[in-house]
Amino acid sequence: MRRGLEASVTGRTVAHVDVLHPRAVRRHDGSSADFAARLLRRTLGPANRRGKYLWLPLGPGEPEEALVGHLGMSGQLLVQPAAAGDQRHLRVRVSFADAGPELRFVDQRTFGGMAVEPLSGAGVPASVEHIARDPMDPQFDDIAFAAALRRRRTGLKRALLDQSLISGVGNIYADEALWRSRLHFARPTQTMTKAATAGLLAHVRAVLGEALDQGGTSFDALYVNVNGESGYFDRSLDAYGQAGEPCARCGTAIRREPFMNRSSFFCPRCQPPRARAAG
Repeated sequence: MRRGLEASVTGRTVAHVDVLHPRAVRRHDGSSADFAARLLRRTLGPANRRGKYLWLPLGPGEPEEALVGHLGMSGQLLVQPAAAGDQRHLRVRVSFADAGPELRFVDQRTFGGMAVEPLSGAGVPASVEHIARDPMDPQFDDIAFAAALRRRRTGLKRALLDQSLISGVGNIYADEALWRSRLHFARPTQTMTKAATAGLLAHVRAVLGEALDQGGTSFDALYVNVNGESGYFDRSLDAYGQAGEPCARCGTAIRREPFMNRSSFFCPRCQPPRARAAG
């Protein structure tokens, strides 16, 4: 989605904004009218992301601000021709001065939202600063992550899903990276050596890179790119959702166990549990 926004709306100037549901801008510090007014005649910069947040810097103007979007569970940012019919759950429409395709925020459950927010000196909206960098970020610090992981003293997958430690690794991609790393999801983080963490990060990056190239993982019509197209990384999954299927590496049946109101999928032979570390 970030890639699609960068290609489709960067450098375009806002001509009109329609807020069709007030809940969609509840994160904005002001009214729906204020949200629209602060976008009017602003030019969108390149899209950025952390976790489920996306933001596009706005120029010109002081203080520096950005259009911030959080997708929630069902949010979509679509780039659609102005003549295209409205989506059933269309919440915000942004039209541009060039009369080209519109930017539309669609959200079935209205858990997501949009806002105009000031940027910090680091160029990050305040609502996003609590989220750690993701491992695809060139400024992600592998050494600091390894040290923080050992201090966390929790299960490995739980740490991978902790966005104060690392972002971008959801339930699906955690299972895939752990399978590739031959690491059990409940392995105590304090047992992770620097070498093991480096190997895990390499697999996390490989999984995320492959998923990005394939448009992500779309199990239903909610998870699409800005053109409404589904990703197909689900065809490449080795662990997630494969319960009962033979492990692609050793042939043992993939197992599913409950995990944090979700599920973990793993190979009991390739990813054996490790005894809990003392202390």
